[in-house]
Amino acid sequence: MGNKQEELEAIVWQENYDVVTITETWWDDSHNWSATMDGYKLFRRDKQGRRGGGVALYVSECFYCLELNEGNDKVECLWVKIRGKANKGDILVGVCYRPPNQDEETDEVFYKRLAEVSQSLALVLVGDFNLPDICWKYNTAERKQSRRFLECVEDNFLMQLVSKPTRGGAALDLLFTNREGLVGDVVVGGCLGHSDHEMTEFSILGEVRKGVSKTATLNFRRADFGLFRSLVNRVPWEAVLKGKGVQEGWMLFKEEVLKAQEQAVPMCRKSSRRGRRPAWLNRELCLELRKKRRAYHRWKKGQVTQEDYKNVVRLRREKIRKVKAQLELKLATAVKDNKKCFYKYISDKRRAKENLPPLLDTEGNIATKDEEKAEVLNDFFASVFK
Repeated sequence: MGNKQEELEAIVWQENYDVVTITETWWDDSHNWSATMDGYKLFRRDKQGRRGGGVALYVSECFYCLELNEGNDKVECLWVKIRGKANKGDILVGVCYRPPNQDEETDEVFYKRLAEVSQSLALVLVGDFNLPDICWKYNTAERKQSRRFLECVEDNFLMQLVSKPTRGGAALDLLFTNREGLVGDVVVGGCLGHSDHEMTEFSILGEVRKGVSKTATLNFRRADFGLFRSLVNRVPWEAVLKGKGVQEGWMLFKEEVLKAQEQAVPMCRKSSRRGRRPAWLNRELCLELRKKRRAYHRWKKGQVTQEDYKNVVRLRREKIRKVKAQLELKLATAVKDNKKCFYKYISDKRRAKENLPPLLDTEGNIATKDEEKAEVLNDFFASVFK
C-alpha cells in the first residue's frame, strides 16, 4: 500500500464509502502514522515474521462495530461485526488474504473459523484467495486445495458474486455472502495505482445501526446573514454601551449578538458521516483522478495501449506525491509561526483510539452504551473473583 495510500484516501473521500477492505497491505508498525483515514475506524492484521501480506478494513465512524478475535496468527483475516438496527440482525464483514503457497493445515484453520461465523450471522466475506484454477460458472477446479475450498463454500451455503476476472484472466479476488439479497450492485473495474488487481465495488443491502451525534452545532450553510446584520444594526449601541465599563460592555454586546444568532443561524446535529477531505487533496487532483478512470476505461475498450495507460497512472501518482510533499514541507518550515496547523496535521495521522471500545457480552451482543459496558465488565470481574 505504500505508494498507493494517497490515491486510496482521495478515492475513499470522493466516493464516500462506508466500508473499505484491503489485502496485501505490506504494513508494519512503521505505518501506524500513515495508515489512518479521517472519519474511519481502522482494523488491521499485519503479517508477522516476514515481509508482505496483511489485511486491513476501514469502517465509517458512524457505524457501531466490533472486531472479533481471530486467535490464530497463521491465517491472514479480519472479522468485524457491524451492529444492525433494533429488530435487525448484525452483519459480519470479513477480509482474507490467502497466499499462493499456503499449506493445507492453514487452509483448514480458516475453514473451521468460516464455518463458525457463517452459521450465526449475516456474512459478507471478501479477499484475495489466489485460486485461479477454479471455474465459478461450473464450480469446478483442477487442484486438490481448490476443490477443498469449493467444498467448504458449499458446506457453508455461501454464494460467490464476482463473475469477472480481477487479475489478468483469473478471478482471484472474491466476494461471498450467506444470505440471498444481502449484497448487490457488484462492479469490477479500476485499479489503485499500478496494481495489477481490479477493484471490486458492491452494496451491502442490510440495515445497520448508525451512531447518532448528540452534539449540536451552528449550521452556517443555512444561515440568514441578511437577517443577522439587520438585527445587529437595530440595536442602539451608543445608548446601550454608554457609561458601561469594558467587562459590562462586552457582556451586553455578546448578549445582543447571541440573540441575533439564535434567530438567524439554525442549529443542527454534528454529523460524522464523512471524514474531512485530506489537506493536500485539491480540486485539480480530483479532476486528475477522474482522468485516470477515463483512461482506464479507454484501455479496457482497446482505444489506448496498456503502456499509454501506465504513463497516465505514473504522471497522476507523481503529481499527487508532489502536492502532498509541498504541503508537508510548507507546514514544517512554518511550524514556528503556525504550530496549530502543523500539529493538527500530525494528530490526524495518528491511529485513533477510543477510551473504551464496544464490548461483547457472554451472549454475543455488542455493548455500546456506557451503562451496558459497565455491566459487561462487572459480570466478567464478578465471575473471576467468585
